[in-house]
Amino acid sequence: MIHPSAIVHPGAVLGEGVEIGPWSIIAGTVKIGARTKVGPRVTIEGHTTIGEDNIIFTGAVVGSLTQDKKADGGISYLKIGDRNTIREYATLNPGTLNGTETVVGNDNLLMAYAHVAHDCIIHNGCTLANNATLAGHVIVEDKAIIGGLSAVHQFVRIGKLSITGGCSKVVQDIPPFMMVDGHPATAFGINTVGLDRAGFSKEEKSAIKKAFKIIFKSGLILKNVVKQLRQDIPSSPSVQIIIEFLEKSERGICG
Repeated sequence: MIHPSAIVHPGAVLGEGVEIGPWSIIAGTVKIGARTKVGPRVTIEGHTTIGEDNIIFTGAVVGSLTQDKKADGGISYLKIGDRNTIREYATLNPGTLNGTETVVGNDNLLMAYAHVAHDCIIHNGCTLANNATLAGHVIVEDKAIIGGLSAVHQFVRIGKLSITGGCSKVVQDIPPFMMVDGHPATAFGINTVGLDRAGFSKEEKSAIKKAFKIIFKSGLILKNVVKQLRQDIPSSPSVQIIIEFLEKSERGICG
């Protein structure tokens, strides 16, 4: 199901039922899994592997050379999982250095003009709204939402089930389950709607709310925040996720 105007290199590997739209270009080192649909004027190049049942819309550029000036000319990779939706004119780059990779998991939505830079890792079920931009080495954990026109600084981590308001400037890590907004982005509550949709119990939501107060309103430094969380909320699985996130933070936590 390849449109006559599409250019598909004979070395590209296409799974069963793949559709390639008009004027799209598929390079020779690309692998596309079964039933993935590639719309018109899409470019897929580089050492890119795409899983099954993805939909890639008009004008997306997937796997083009990293924009990082440190690129060493080696082979780097872009790996995309299953059931992702990549909307119009989104751009996704591979890793920078030889052997490195950018990874996108499963069931993600990248809206129009979203950008995923080199060496990023996007887990599963995440949403990047229109024009959301990830700099290099950003990690986005499961079911996080990043609002439109937001920019995320390199090496920042976006926690599970967090939500970032539109037009935010994210320069430090966002803990799991939190809502942030602003320039720079600051936390102002927990993602109650997201927790409800994910089926969190009242007890877990209460524990997360208590954790929010300790993290952002206690005035403690990060090391002591972790100690306080362990002491005050020892039995909550959700708070344990937050603790593990905080312990790995390198850029610090948003204000």
